[in-house]
Amino acid sequence: MTIKKVVILHGLYMSGFVMLPLSKRITKLGFKTLNLSYQSLSPNKEGIFQQIDEFIDGENTAFVCHSMGGLIARAYLEANSKQAVNVKKVITLGTPHKGATIAKHMKEKGFELFLKNSVEFLLSENHDWPFNAKLYSIAGDLPLGLMPFIKKNSQSDGTVLLDETKLKGMAEHKVFHLSHTSLIYSHKVMDYIESILSSQK
Repeated sequence: MTIKKVVILHGLYMSGFVMLPLSKRITKLGFKTLNLSYQSLSPNKEGIFQQIDEFIDGENTAFVCHSMGGLIARAYLEANSKQAVNVKKVITLGTPHKGATIAKHMKEKGFELFLKNSVEFLLSENHDWPFNAKLYSIAGDLPLGLMPFIKKNSQSDGTVLLDETKLKGMAEHKVFHLSHTSLIYSHKVMDYIESILSSQK
């Protein structure tokens, strides 16, 4: 299986700008990339999915997603468009596949205003990965952020719990000693992503 194209999706409160270093390296490897910016607080699924469909255009594609971007990728696969069958690999960095405890905490404390429509994704409770595309879930265990205060004695990257990054049916789960945002910029993580994209498996 030879990957030709890579869709890159950022997380909450971010844009494609933060994914540029990662996007540039993937492009240098010879892949065509779509570093897609979207309104993370009010994601327009129809518009996002249409852009992805047009980009894939019948070629083997992988997703590389940070945080909520991985949940957008899942929603795309669930929508099951004609192009979705061409998605062979999904690589997520710090994605709360089981739902984000930090988002649940914000909702309970009355801070829903700061989440808006992102709760559709962040409060999802997935337990498995039922898609043909292989899932490679990358997580961090350097707890720089609010999570140690929200859930004491927990393992996290500071924003997302380690357990939230695990799903039944995933191809691989890899942990790096990094915080939530630094996962995007780590050379070690990028080397690992490169090995996945280049593998014929």
